[in-house]
Amino acid sequence: MSWLEEPLTTLALCWRVERRDGITIGLTAHDRDLVLDGNLYRAAPGMTPSAIRRGDPGQVDTMDVAGALTSGAITEDDLLGGRWDAARVVVLAVDWTDPASRVVLGDGVLGAIETTDGRFTAELRGSGATLDLPASETTAPECRAELGDRRCRVAMASRRQIAAVTGVGDDWVTFDTPPAVADGWTGGRICWLDGANSGLEDGVAASDGTAVRISGAPRYRIAVGDRCVVTEGCDKSLATCAGRFDNAVNFRGEPFLPGIDLLTRYPAP
Repeated sequence: MSWLEEPLTTLALCWRVERRDGITIGLTAHDRDLVLDGNLYRAAPGMTPSAIRRGDPGQVDTMDVAGALTSGAITEDDLLGGRWDAARVVVLAVDWTDPASRVVLGDGVLGAIETTDGRFTAELRGSGATLDLPASETTAPECRAELGDRRCRVAMASRRQIAAVTGVGDDWVTFDTPPAVADGWTGGRICWLDGANSGLEDGVAASDGTAVRISGAPRYRIAVGDRCVVTEGCDKSLATCAGRFDNAVNFRGEPFLPGIDLLTRYPAP
């Protein structure tokens, strides 16, 4: 890294940001665009990082990145709509005269994001942040696995449907196809394929035939004709796990474990 020891350095900061939907952008604080490994990093001089704090290997590395909101890169609507939530970020120091010379300053995922007066501030949470998670799970009568994940193991290929919106109400959205089983979409997910919400996901609070009620308010307006992939849900009860999915062997809950209400029970007269 002799280029960092020169009296006059030619250092530029670069960010590679990868959204969960696969869209990736490159930004640099240099006054000209740079190309690293065949990827174009657009000049964004308004992007400034805070001091990067690095401690012992067991400590969390954190930093903040601030920048201007621009329609060509990161917009306020996309930030508030959740398109950049948990995006993967790599921060690099690069020799702009020789982009092959670089140092990785930090990497992680975007955490809390704030927008004010046309600018944004995003927290970069390092990989050590996983150490803040609970070491063990809390017992509960409901299943702690998510339908179709590696612990649940239910095959999901036949439990997803492509649907189009046929009607939009105050609380409900109707699709052109019903779930494979009655009330099958409750607890499931909607991944929007086009329209204003393209690339975003919503939860299903309830379903009745072709009608569904979305958990919370949609980030953007839903229009008739918008297409999505609707994934079947589960109420996480043992009865549903055994009856609908024949998967009781992988149930991750404790429905028969006495709870704290055992202390308040008393004999019936």
